[in-house]
Amino acid sequence: MSLLIKNFTSQKLNQKYLNKITERTLRVAKFKKPTEISLVITGEKRIRSLNKKYRKINEITDVLSFGNEELDDKSAEFVNLPDKIIYLGEIFICYPQAVRQARQKKHSVKKELAILLIHGILHLLGYDHRGDYENSEMKTIEEKILAIL
Repeated sequence: MSLLIKNFTSQKLNQKYLNKITERTLRVAKFKKPTEISLVITGEKRIRSLNKKYRKINEITDVLSFGNEELDDKSAEFVNLPDKIIYLGEIFICYPQAVRQARQKKHSVKKELAILLIHGILHLLGYDHRGDYENSEMKTIEEKILAIL
C-alpha cells in the first residue's frame, strides 16, 4: 500500500498515522491488492472549485474522492500500473473544514482527518451512502475502523 500525500496547507501532518489509517481501512474492507492512493490536503478555495466543477455544488465540502466511475460492486479496477499496483484514485480533504467539524463534534482534528480519509477510501473502493447515511454499510465499516485505531 502506498499513500502519496500532497499538503497544500501550512499544517503539519502525521504521515505515519495517515498510512496506518489507510492500511487498516483497506484491511477491514478486505482489499488485499497492492494499492496506491493520492491524498491532497487543501484549503477552502481549491475544494470549493473542485466541488463546483465536478458536483455542480458551489460550496466548501470536507472530502472529495475521485476514482474510477466504472467501478462495479467494489471490484476496484482502475488503472493497472506496470508493477501490478492498482491506483485507486485521489482524495481531497479540506483542512479548514476538518478543523470546523472537529470543533463541532468536540474531538481532535487528527480524529476528524481519520474519519474523512476512511470515508474517502471507502468511496474509492465503490462504497456509497446514497439515501440514509446513518444506516448505511459504509457508516458501519467507518465505525469499525475507528474503533481499532
